[in-house]
Amino acid sequence: MSAIDGKTYLNRINRLGTNVWFKGKKITHNISEHFAFKGAMKSQASLYNLQHDDKLADVMTYPSPKTGDRVGTSYLQPKTKEDLIKRRKMIQQWAKMSAGMMGRSPDYMNTVLMAFASSASILEGKENCFPEHLVSFYEKAREQDLSITHTFIHPQVNRSQLYLENTEEPISARVIEETDQGIVIKGARLLATQGGMTDEVLIFSPGGITDRANAFSCSIPSNAEGLTFICRETFVNGDSTYNYPLSSRFEEMDTIVVFDEVLVPWHRVFFYNNIQVANTFKEQSAFLPFTLHQVVSRQVVKVEFILGVAQSIVDTINISEYQHVQEQVSEIIIALESLKALLTKAEVNAASDQFGLMRPEEEPLKVAISYFPKVYPRIVEIIQQLGSSGMVMIPGEEDFASEIRGDLHQYLQSATKNAADRVKLFRLAWDLTMSAFGTRQTQYERFFFGNPVRLTTDLYLNYNKTPYVEWMKKF
Repeated sequence: MSAIDGKTYLNRINRLGTNVWFKGKKITHNISEHFAFKGAMKSQASLYNLQHDDKLADVMTYPSPKTGDRVGTSYLQPKTKEDLIKRRKMIQQWAKMSAGMMGRSPDYMNTVLMAFASSASILEGKENCFPEHLVSFYEKAREQDLSITHTFIHPQVNRSQLYLENTEEPISARVIEETDQGIVIKGARLLATQGGMTDEVLIFSPGGITDRANAFSCSIPSNAEGLTFICRETFVNGDSTYNYPLSSRFEEMDTIVVFDEVLVPWHRVFFYNNIQVANTFKEQSAFLPFTLHQVVSRQVVKVEFILGVAQSIVDTINISEYQHVQEQVSEIIIALESLKALLTKAEVNAASDQFGLMRPEEEPLKVAISYFPKVYPRIVEIIQQLGSSGMVMIPGEEDFASEIRGDLHQYLQSATKNAADRVKLFRLAWDLTMSAFGTRQTQYERFFFGNPVRLTTDLYLNYNKTPYVEWMKKF
């Protein structure tokens, strides 16, 4: 096979018949037609369609090293700086389709899997580890262009440092049995974004494991027997792209993943019952630099979009003469240029690593991922401040089609736009920053790569400060 198109993606997910529960009811019809999923799935389908745009073929795809067929660039194992830049161009091409709002577009997990598989040699010779299974699944995903979600967060029962789960029935997903066919998992994992709308679920350890039963990694089809996805409330309030320009199209569902004695075949197990590997593989692998590269590439696009929204508000209500407005928009510009500079530095200073990959420099990417969770809530606040009361007084599309539209056109016009276009812009700003969708975006970006304090602590502990201390001493 080769890179798929949107129709193939939708048909494939519909055929799975994944066990998804929404508002206490199981989804029994095509999930791509369910109001909580259809917008995001249609948008995701449009991403896959870009892989078949002749003008973008060299960016979006590359020849499979196995078959020669064109496969998705997000699976590319970069060997040169040109490969790395190609990956970034592809990531940002997809990000522009959602203005960076889809944090779990397929390229994220494709990047994760590429990095893990490229690092499989770490697992060689270690107890209960199967590096060949990991490489085989990567190749399967690449050749079939599988969509993947992932889950690794344990339920937040007790987050104290000394808590050890001691319940009769497992809460956090764990291996409860080994059979001739594979391992059996029971319990739950949290926050599988896009749960129910992907082919596969990748389960891996984030580290901090103290129980061998929790120390495992594998991938299973989303419709595996005993697997259930429980959805949160949807933030889709309607289909109108005038009323809900972002949430109607890019609302990625978050789910709890419940494992009710799910059998994972041995050929799908990457490692199990190995605490040392579970706690170190992610850090020792190529996971961090390449996932950070994907994330920061998307975040650049997102801030570019937000800058466009901010300046459009300024132009629409004619407030560019005020110095505090200039200062606020400049804050967004500073954020954008800072992220772009850090991303560029990471690419310019990329070097071949022990796995033969052209690895982007980690330090600037770590700075970016520590900076963004702090600056994103601020630039959201700037949009709210620029919009002021206009962010609240936003009648809907149906109002402009009613007999009161004359009043709306008279009283809601702006210096440069008619009322309908002005409200359309402000509804976009509202959906971006104040709707349930918008506030979820803010929380999502705050914790995208984990606790912001942990990120900055990691930056401090691992940043090489010695040369600067030595220079100071010599000075």
